[in-house]
Amino acid sequence: MAKPRKLKQKRGWAFATCVAIVEPPLLAVTKRRWIDGHKLPAEGGCVVVGNHISHVDPFTFAHFIYDHGRMPRYLAKREVFDIPVLGKLAGKAGQIPVNRLTLDAADAFSAAVAAIGNGECVVVYPEGTISREPDLWPMTGKTGAARIALTTGCPVIPIAQWGAHDILAPYAKKPRLFPRKLITMKAGDPVDLEDLRDQPLTPEVLREATTRIMDDVTGLLTDIRGGHPPEVRFDPRTAGVAQIGNPNEDAKRRRNRNGTGSGK
Repeated sequence: MAKPRKLKQKRGWAFATCVAIVEPPLLAVTKRRWIDGHKLPAEGGCVVVGNHISHVDPFTFAHFIYDHGRMPRYLAKREVFDIPVLGKLAGKAGQIPVNRLTLDAADAFSAAVAAIGNGECVVVYPEGTISREPDLWPMTGKTGAARIALTTGCPVIPIAQWGAHDILAPYAKKPRLFPRKLITMKAGDPVDLEDLRDQPLTPEVLREATTRIMDDVTGLLTDIRGGHPPEVRFDPRTAGVAQIGNPNEDAKRRRNRNGTGSGK
């Protein structure tokens, strides 16, 4: 099947190697329903934001972006870059490491701003991790994507995805490759941030921009999966859920501590 939009950028050996490794398996195990991919800018710096539902979805998300003529530059957790061979390849392919929940996360911000200035398509998962919401609706977002967009003046393109969790459920260890799973992706219009662009980057402005980003992603997800998102967006901090790591293991440790403490 022809790609909806041809890539014009030079891929480089590392990115081309990633495509050669990842694309054939994706074509083999997925069916694709690409919606409104033309809303992704054909060129120029932009921030692309989306929901996060599986460890597999960075690949399916990247597939959508690549099929529409852009090379995604992910803000990805530092742990990915520590994986032998794969981590080095990711760095050479232009991906950007993030030290989550540390002061060093500012380095990723600077790298993302530079990438935008070079006309790159920077991908950010505002939730920062796979959704902890019981039905995988988007959680509250972190302000990094908003800060990058308001600093650079670039557009923010929301994309919702659904289906990758059918290949690999959140934090599951065994994928379900067959029968082929349907991956649905829908891009939206740029998030309306115009009234915020000339304002100082106060916490209030960044939170407002982030809320608009998550509202748009949630609206797109509602369009493709149906149902009704929660009236109040899930927040791991107020729910007492660990912000990173496997929440199932965290809950198990809490149960073990409680059981030991009660003499059971």
